Amino acid sequence: MDILSIVDQSKHNYTLRDLVNEEEFVDILEERRNSSDLGHAFRTFSPHPYKGAPSCSTADLKRLCWSPSISIATEMGSSVEEVREEATGILEEMSQNLQLGFIRLMGYTVSKMSKRLFSSINVNMEGLNRLQQAIQEHPVILMPNHRSYADFLVISYILFTYDIPVPVIAAGSRMKMVGEILRRSGAFFIRRAIGSDKLYWAVLSEYVKTIVRTGFAPVEFYVEGLRSRTLKSLTPKLGMMHMVLEPYFKGEVFDVTLVPISISYDRVLEESLLAHELLGVPKPKESTTGLLKATKVLQEDYGSMHVNFGRPLSVRHLCQGKINRCQYNLIPRDLPQKPTAEAQACVSWLAHLVVRIQEEGSLISPWSLMACLFLQAPTTVLTEEGLLWQQLTEKTLWLRKLALDFGARLNWPEKIPDLDVMASSVALHRSIVQRKAGRVYLVREEEPAGKRPISAEEGAFRTAAAVLMMASYRNQCLHLFVRPAMVATAIHIAKTTQRDKIFPFFFFLQDLFANEFIFIPGKSSQDFEEACFFLKKCAAIDVSQQEVTVSDAGQEVLSFLRALLKPFIDTYQVVFRYLCEDGVHSFSEKQSLPAVRNLATKLILSGELYTYEALSSDTQKNVLSALRRLEIVTKSRV
Repeated sequence: MDILSIVDQSKHNYTLRDLVNEEEFVDILEERRNSSDLGHAFRTFSPHPYKGAPSCSTADLKRLCWSPSISIATEMGSSVEEVREEATGILEEMSQNLQLGFIRLMGYTVSKMSKRLFSSINVNMEGLNRLQQAIQEHPVILMPNHRSYADFLVISYILFTYDIPVPVIAAGSRMKMVGEILRRSGAFFIRRAIGSDKLYWAVLSEYVKTIVRTGFAPVEFYVEGLRSRTLKSLTPKLGMMHMVLEPYFKGEVFDVTLVPISISYDRVLEESLLAHELLGVPKPKESTTGLLKATKVLQEDYGSMHVNFGRPLSVRHLCQGKINRCQYNLIPRDLPQKPTAEAQACVSWLAHLVVRIQEEGSLISPWSLMACLFLQAPTTVLTEEGLLWQQLTEKTLWLRKLALDFGARLNWPEKIPDLDVMASSVALHRSIVQRKAGRVYLVREEEPAGKRPISAEEGAFRTAAAVLMMASYRNQCLHLFVRPAMVATAIHIAKTTQRDKIFPFFFFLQDLFANEFIFIPGKSSQDFEEACFFLKKCAAIDVSQQEVTVSDAGQEVLSFLRALLKPFIDTYQVVFRYLCEDGVHSFSEKQSLPAVRNLATKLILSGELYTYEALSSDTQKNVLSALRRLEIVTKSRV
């Protein structure tokens, strides 16, 4: 049973889990290991495109995007010719140049690399079949989550393998040689910093909308905007979402189909890089040379990848009763329009819904459950004494049952003994943990040979890097536990059994952490009811119309859930302390992050703070975003 009902589609009530495919997965690398990669790349490729798509080349696509330059020429104070020339330059810099020859090159290269990196790439075939049908009927928007650079071409590779039209992909970088290969594999490039450049926005918007209107190809973009450095979902960005939906809002297409895609990794290629970025180490500059140097990752084992294609979502059905499209008839279609509050609310709701479906469609690995438990032990135990292997395995099996009660989709092999599954998970993550003499230890970076003794601050940094790597894998399953964890915390704070006294604390926590976790707008009551349902299902609480009572057996569950939220609560409190104690009245984010990190390091070394995750820049930024959203601090332009 699911409490959270999403939308009435074709007279049926759907829940989040109904919108996620439950079919079996197939390892697409199995055939690649037994046949020629070259033969696979150069076989006949015969996709079935959108039936309503006119014959349209890449050059035709660019010609259709010239109208915005005319409509905003007056606003920019330039002549039409000047604006048209600038718009043409933007299009040349931005546009994809999809070519079958480079798709074949991509197919060959990804086959070779994937067999070195992953033991398997598992795809739900029924989801692919539904996608193939959807692509023929309406313009399709592919919306994967973004956890690794490996995400970028894996969708194209899968679609190429099964004769489905490959997408054009919104990308944010342009390495010279590799960038051109990606462009010809379907990437179109968006500047990382657009700011208030109205012409660039207009050209980008018209380019994306033209692709959707014409059905040139499926459009793929990351609704989270960026690769998640914490491996949990990010608050969706709405710019591209507005662009792909506007042709439907304006009646230029009958419908648009959204396809959420969940990509799950046993181990992420960039795990160490991401942890160091969170600690303020600058991200390496993207370059072809840097990519070639990174080929050492091919020597590592990254386990399996699961790609789950969710059920196609009809925007037409989802938006029924949520937006009045008649307003778009009052303005010529070629003129840019600022989204109304109603349109913004609808787009935000859709974006959050897609991210939640991505979360529900992801597969949780044994290691993710083990990381949850590992991080609840004191750091000194993890680094010095070690955690008893028997204790960890017993507790993991307990957590597996709890996760299944909460509706988890687990990537736990059924035909392998449980102890072997957990042992192999620890072995796969030997860069983070080490098992010896019946105990498991957290692995910190080794000290460079011949260097001076490290300072206490440097030691804290190294411990924090290991903790943040571990935390990223815990974060992969937080979406499953966060709502029950908030109920558990609300019960603890309220110190009452009255439902109407507990819910306001739950609502406050959701509001405070809305930048940290994904909640569908306007669904707090349903989230509370669903969380209570799952807690009752695992016998942690008893629920009546007026009361929520903790059972004797429920203390262990509620204690575990509260501990999951504690690192986030501690980090928020550190930022609050920095803002209050230091008399900070005006500050820049660039100044505040190192200052908060220094304060957190000081508190850790003094023994006042135990949460190394307080050093994470992304969580610190989320605190500031929450404070701005709650209007506790305001952002001003200097």
